Amino acid sequence: MKHVIIGAGAAGITAAKTIRSLSPDAQILVISEDEQVHSRCMLHKVISHERDAAGISFVPQEFFEANRIQWMPGTRVKYVWPVTSKVQLENDETIDFDRLLIAAGAESFIPPVGDFRTAKNVFGLRHLSDALKIDQMAETAERVLIVGSGLVGMDAAYALLERGKQVTVVEMAERILPLQLDETAGEPYKRLFEAAGCRFILGKSASETVTDENGNIRTVILSDGTEIPCDLVIVAAGVRAALSCVEKSGLKADRFLEVNEYMETSAPGIYAAGDIAGLSGIWPNAMKQGQTAAFNMCGQHMKYLDRYAMKNTMNFYGLVTLSLGRGVAEEGDLVLIREDRGTYKKAIFRDGRLDSILLQGDIDYSGIYQYMIKNQVKLSGMEERIFDLTFADFYDVWPDGQYDWKLPI
Repeated sequence: MKHVIIGAGAAGITAAKTIRSLSPDAQILVISEDEQVHSRCMLHKVISHERDAAGISFVPQEFFEANRIQWMPGTRVKYVWPVTSKVQLENDETIDFDRLLIAAGAESFIPPVGDFRTAKNVFGLRHLSDALKIDQMAETAERVLIVGSGLVGMDAAYALLERGKQVTVVEMAERILPLQLDETAGEPYKRLFEAAGCRFILGKSASETVTDENGNIRTVILSDGTEIPCDLVIVAAGVRAALSCVEKSGLKADRFLEVNEYMETSAPGIYAAGDIAGLSGIWPNAMKQGQTAAFNMCGQHMKYLDRYAMKNTMNFYGLVTLSLGRGVAEEGDLVLIREDRGTYKKAIFRDGRLDSILLQGDIDYSGIYQYMIKNQVKLSGMEERIFDLTFADFYDVWPDGQYDWKLPI
């Protein structure tokens, strides 16, 4: 059996490792545009010089050899052909497969603003190659403009502030980290970044650019006419699934590749995982999706059940925040908040179950909340105690050490 995996991120690498454990004699080929396996969550550490490129790999140096996995780094898959069970590379070489996993991830979205898509000093921050280019340009660039204040944007801002750069962050929303945090949780981070020298312009968007004769943007003009001088621009305005290799495949896709509960696409024997599948592409979920796909590629049925276990953790300037679940309250939801000195907690209940929780300053014992959300535990009558609950509230412990579940799921 020949398994081909497109992508060497969390989903692809987990799938390759899992297939090898399940099928010791299978042939496994990983194809990736990346030249090196790396954690995208740590790209900013390369920019800040906390780590070098090798220091953000999440596999041992001998991973591929030790697991007898063939790897084709720096290689782009041009097309996937389900009918003939082949992938076509950029150089038009074709490779056969018996089972295929598409874990190609996503690409930074660069909006069509002025010369953003063509200027030499504009970058996304999605790949190691992006981080290395930003690092190199930051050697001489002093004025940095970051468009977008999500996690990627704030990671980039933190890294460049650590290098003493003049950083301005422009955000369309009226607060920073708008997808991850509410206004109360976001404000302490804003103050911490401002104390470190960061300038925020909120509720505005980039509108025009002024580019010099060398193809570098020197000024970005905002929607209100404000002019921002800059030497380097980082666009952190979201990502788009990397669907180019499946555009002619006939696989069902809209913004993402369509998959069933077994991570299988509309073509038998072809699977997808990670950002390209659109099922919460954060690191733990991507790994679980890759593992699930691998089991099914090897003929061992496994369903992907972690569609609600969305998790974000951040730590800037010593302030830690954890958010679990979808994070947005809808009409009819119960919202409970507890705020003390240095801590902020917010829980959202839907239909008697914990849908989301945000913890800032103190994230101890957060595992119980992840368990509640993932397993959709019924909490009717216990909502007011949400911030004081422990696993003891859900289990009776018998003298022989066995546990008995108290509440229905």
